[in-house]
Amino acid sequence: MKTLTIIGGGLSGSEAAWQAAQRGITVRLFEMRPDKTTGAHKTDLLGELVCSNSLRSKEPVTSAGLLKDELRTVGSLLMEAAAGCSVPAGSALAVDRKLFAEYITQRLLTHPLIEVTREEVAEIPGGPCIVATGPLTSDALSDSLRRVIGGDYLYFYDAIAPIVEADSIDYSKVFRASRYGKGDPDYLNCPMDRDEYERFYNALLEADMVTPRAFEDERVFEGCMPVEVMARRGKETLRFGPMKPVGLTDPHTGNVPYAVVQLRIENRDATAYNIVGFQTRLKWPEQKRVFNLIPGLENAVFMRYGSIHRNTFINGPMFLNPDLTLKVSPETYIAGQLSGVEGYIESTAMGILAGINAARRLKGMSFIAPPVESAHGSLIRYITTSPPEGFQPSNINFGLLPAPDIRIKDKKKRRAYIVEKALAAWNEYLRVFE
Repeated sequence: MKTLTIIGGGLSGSEAAWQAAQRGITVRLFEMRPDKTTGAHKTDLLGELVCSNSLRSKEPVTSAGLLKDELRTVGSLLMEAAAGCSVPAGSALAVDRKLFAEYITQRLLTHPLIEVTREEVAEIPGGPCIVATGPLTSDALSDSLRRVIGGDYLYFYDAIAPIVEADSIDYSKVFRASRYGKGDPDYLNCPMDRDEYERFYNALLEADMVTPRAFEDERVFEGCMPVEVMARRGKETLRFGPMKPVGLTDPHTGNVPYAVVQLRIENRDATAYNIVGFQTRLKWPEQKRVFNLIPGLENAVFMRYGSIHRNTFINGPMFLNPDLTLKVSPETYIAGQLSGVEGYIESTAMGILAGINAARRLKGMSFIAPPVESAHGSLIRYITTSPPEGFQPSNINFGLLPAPDIRIKDKKKRRAYIVEKALAAWNEYLRVFE
């Protein structure tokens, strides 16, 4: 039996390697770090989280909760790692990113059917291959893939939120709480009155940004929008976005603040916090100047400033088959964000499907499409059947899932019904091919 080549040791590539190896396939996993880095990665670990440390909602009756439940039932390495590396984050699943990546790396390095090779792959190889190099694919491999598909990449600009030292926070000005009192009070909340908000808002509008190169259009992903871009959409946009105060009462005043900035624990030792929803592309001195206006962060020490990077992806509806192979190269699978999904768990899901599909093919077995009722199937349908004109990446959301076959007026009950149907369809899919 042939060896499966996987290029890219991020979430998707790591998960694809794990799924294929667990099905008896010999895997050679290529990762170019540490010899060549991306600018966004900080380590040479496999499965490194480069943006937030949150895997989104733990609530079962949410689209993200549904996708994570599907990941768990198929034996996802990411979910296994997350279960052992979680940090308090209210109703969200957040992890200590260092422990998380160390766990994934160790599991892959010790798997008897996986060989990890630390070198850059500059050309799409012949034979069975999964390309899971993510939005920061190297220039050489990008050129090779461009030649294979006979078309160009699409792209958008993505931004990362800052991280501050816990010891540098003024705890007399912040309070611990989770929104609406859900779960434990795991977030630090920095309350603002109207004057403080307006001062912060005006400083944000005036701050200097890192700008794209002159020949590139400015495109941002709606689900991970820089805070300064949101601010330009209107004075109240932030108060209905990452700075919304609803569900939070300041114990110092007994009132709901005018606006709130939330800080989420970054690691198990709670020595660092990230500023929730504050992904930014402000220049570093400007980040310090503007974010020091946040109550409690006047003397904050930044362990990591926010940054911007270009995310590339292919036009899935134009180039991808439902099994994630290229239409022009049926032994080449595309997985992760490169395929046109956005987000950690979505990229992981595409890695799982690519790994499973490639393993089945190498065993001489036929492709079985995931049911469209499932979160996995709805993502596949989106990236392969959407209109190719103006195609953009998407997170998992209820809008991608089929409408219920019965009329249910109550939104919570309707979503619970959709989740129940999705999990039933997904479990039947797993029963058939496993």
